[in-house]
Order: sequence, then structure tokens, then C-alpha cells
Amino acid sequence: METYKALRIHERSDGMFDRVIEQCPLDTLGTEGVLIRVHFAALNYKDALSASGHKGITRNFPHTPGVDAAGVVVEDASGKWSPGAEVICTSYDLGMNTNGGFAEYIRVPATWIIEKPAAWSLKQSMAMGTAAYTAALALYKMEACGQHTGMGQIAVTGATGGVGSMAVSILSKAGYRVLAISGKKESEVYLKNIGATEVAPRLWAFDESERPLLKSRWAGAIDNVGGKTLATLLKACGRNGSVASIGLVESSDLQTTVYPFILNGVNLLGVDSAETPQKLRQIVWDKLASVWYPEKLSLVTKEVSLEEIPGEMDLILKGSTQGRIVAKLI
Repeated sequence: METYKALRIHERSDGMFDRVIEQCPLDTLGTEGVLIRVHFAALNYKDALSASGHKGITRNFPHTPGVDAAGVVVEDASGKWSPGAEVICTSYDLGMNTNGGFAEYIRVPATWIIEKPAAWSLKQSMAMGTAAYTAALALYKMEACGQHTGMGQIAVTGATGGVGSMAVSILSKAGYRVLAISGKKESEVYLKNIGATEVAPRLWAFDESERPLLKSRWAGAIDNVGGKTLATLLKACGRNGSVASIGLVESSDLQTTVYPFILNGVNLLGVDSAETPQKLRQIVWDKLASVWYPEKLSLVTKEVSLEEIPGEMDLILKGSTQGRIVAKLI
């Protein structure tokens, strides 16, 4: 019986979870959808939560996490994808309740896949993955609401993380001045090398006053952390600017007033990358392949093996990683 290697998460009787590299029968992936030989996968915060047993992300175990995968089509019964096609699969249900990319093979619906841009390698596509796509989707929505480079700098919180690093790089490529906000003083050189024009400490976007509005500090923002930080970004945003909310590593709570919205015309934009319509998804990927391509991608990317992913999961949950972690599967 043909098998493939995968990182499997097992739930124990005591409620704890084990992360095990094991051989799995290929036929357990089923026969429907597109069979893809995975070459590279990327680690996201959501993967680490799934591997920790977060039932809001993954309900049933054993399970293979990995919301990003890139590889080569082996077979597709629908005929939409030809064997040998190099493809990308990100978000939707991949790595959540559908076995994900930390495996040598995945099988997914044909509609979840996009063709890899010809100018990219499979590794480059995973260095970007959901992180770059989410950051680019945030910028796309901001510009749809009127954001432009002439309005002033854009703040990025959680700037050293995967999505934050991509946001800094993409905004810089798009012509924006970028204020990178991070709690990691030692990462200032890294952030400036990937496109930040200014770096500020975490407390710069953490106002503990009860004031409903603050003096303008940025023209817009991409926020990875939520909580009081997101509230501060809204209070200190310039007139008619947009703040895109894409993460909650600080808190899922948001306590604010209506004043930023009704006095300064600030837009609070929610960014859901998982269920983006295919037409919009293709538009955003096309921008990433051209005018928004993050040129300093190699500085953002660390390559690891599948066996090293569990250790990297521990680090990402502690906030100790920097940039993008890409696993080589072949």
C-alpha cells in the first residue's frame, strides 16, 4: 500500500495533543478532488493553534495542519487541472478540517486551487502564501475605500510576524511610507531592510487613556493584534483613512467609540482571506505577481524541514519567530 509522510496531530485521552511525523496510507485522502504532490508548505499562526487542539479551528483529530501548500498536480478526475501543473492552494478549509499542507500529498476541491504565476518558484509562492495574500487583500480593500500614498504613512502592527513582514514589504513596494510597530527592538534593522521607513515600539500604538480621539499619527493601518492596539489605531488615524483588522494575537476584544468613524470618517475594514471569491482572489494574486511583488522576499523567509515544524510552532505561539517559515517537502 502506497503511503506518504505527514505531520499528524493526535488528541490524547487526557485532553493533550501530540505532534507526530508518520506514514499515512495514500488512499485515506479519498478519491474526489485534485491530488497534489506538495513541494513546499508554509507555517501560519493558525496552524500552530490547530496543532494545539484549538477546537474553533479544527474539530476532529487526528489531523494534518497546514493552511498553505504548493506543488504539482498528480491527478484530477474533473479534468480542470492537468497532471504536472504547478499550483497553489491556500485558505478555504485547508489545514483546518481538511488535511493540510504539512504532508507529502493533499487532496482538495479543484476550485480551491490557483495556477502558480510563471515567474515564481514553488518556494517563493509559499514564502508569500496566506500571509502575503492577506496583507495584499487588506491593501486592496483600503485602496477601494480611497487610501492612497499621498495621505501619509501606514502603520503596521505585529510587524515582524509573517503577515506583518509581508504587509511592510508590500506597502513599501506599492509606494507607501511604512511605520512598522513592533515589540522587538532587535528587529529594527530587519524591518528597515524589508521596507519600513520608520520603526516604533509597541507602546506607540497602545493608548490607555479614555480619550475617544488622539492626534493623528498615521494615515491608515494594517493591524495584526486587535484589542487596545486596534482601538488606538482607530483613535489616531487621519481623516478618511482605513484601518484593516487581520489578527488578534493581543485580544479579540475591541472597546472603542463611534467618534473615529463619525468625526474623522475612519474606515474599519475586516479582512477574511479564507473565503474570498475566486475572482477577487485572482486579482489580488495578480497584483502580488506584478506591482506589489515583495522584492526582499528572501530576507523574510526561513526554510525548514517537515520534522522541524513542531519546534517552529512552539516559537510562533510565543511570538518568537520572524518573517515566514517555509517547509520543504521534496
